Amino acid sequence: MSHTVTIDELRAYTGQTLRVSEWVHITQEWIDRFADATHDHQFIHVDPKAAAASRFESTIAHGFLTLSLISHLGPEDWPVLENQDMVINYGLDKLRFLKPVAVDSRIRLRTKILSVTEKRPLEYLVKTRRTMEIEGSDKPAFVAVQLVLIAQKR
Repeated sequence: MSHTVTIDELRAYTGQTLRVSEWVHITQEWIDRFADATHDHQFIHVDPKAAAASRFESTIAHGFLTLSLISHLGPEDWPVLENQDMVINYGLDKLRFLKPVAVDSRIRLRTKILSVTEKRPLEYLVKTRRTMEIEGSDKPAFVAVQLVLIAQKR
């Protein structure tokens, strides 16, 4: 559960790993719906028979589908800055897709706060490492350094 913190308390989170998310099951329906939304119908995502004959041996989730789940799988114990107005996805410094997520896999998100810096008065840039783990795999689906901008009410 999130709790309200001061800016000094938020800065103290630097170096900490937050609560790991629950596992999420990646279904073919989810992959197909993402393909429809993005118009990316490459066979490795949407054609189970053709994908089974590929090096992946099954359909795989789009890398951007797994990346988009950062919002859904964000840690429940993410600290809420006092007088917080909004939290904005500010971008990525680095992203590497390391292993495809096969259909029917389960994934979860691990978040580590790397730094908290003041961007301008009442705005703080939080740099995090986001690691999307695949159940049963020693290699993650991706590792990303994500930037989040937290703004306080003026």
